[in-house]
Amino acid sequence: MFTINDILYEDNHLMVVNKHAGDLVQSDPDGTEALEDQIEAMIKVRDHKPGAVFLGVVHRIDRPVSGAVVFAKTSKALARLNEMIRTGQIKKSYWAITENRPNEEEGTLRHWIVRNAKTNRSHAHIRPKGDGKEAILDYRVLGASTNYTLVEVDLKTGRHHQIRAQLGAIGCTIKGDLKYGAKRSNPDGGISLHSRRVEFLHPVGGKPISVVAPVPKSDNLWRFFEETQQ
Repeated sequence: MFTINDILYEDNHLMVVNKHAGDLVQSDPDGTEALEDQIEAMIKVRDHKPGAVFLGVVHRIDRPVSGAVVFAKTSKALARLNEMIRTGQIKKSYWAITENRPNEEEGTLRHWIVRNAKTNRSHAHIRPKGDGKEAILDYRVLGASTNYTLVEVDLKTGRHHQIRAQLGAIGCTIKGDLKYGAKRSNPDGGISLHSRRVEFLHPVGGKPISVVAPVPKSDNLWRFFEETQQ
């Protein structure tokens, strides 16, 4: 559940929030309350808004994923941030805890992602296939524990389940991600993938914005890896 302490950055035009694993970013057809709804309700009360609250979803991360998500608070900011997403001007970095260590300590993964709508699963192919969309990411190993590896991922494209599918394709399934081959689930039902950092130029003022999302504090393994990087 969202609280005001989850706000990582806010000004008149935008807000960056640290999403909890299990929260929806945007409402779906079944009416489940989403992070978007919770933030709107908070702003309405906090700022004494008499009418409707404007809040635009700039990008989404999967429900079982935690970390930084950007919202627009004005229509001007939303239009410009949407264009920045489309043209790759918003840099998104993730941390993933994987069950196996990549063969190479760092590198670039390039696949063609084919989405199966019926199973809500993506398949990563090493060659173009059908209506597959090219997916590119850079990765590097940051550290390891006895059983798991911390991998940093810089997304170059934004495909459905891209990080989950691409890391799974090289045998480095994300901890807790049963859909892509993990051995067991995480206690909270989420997966060990975290939107760690977002970087972009402010859509109105132009100043550089760089926001880091702390990892889930209730997870001892996440806390261990965060401490090793300080």
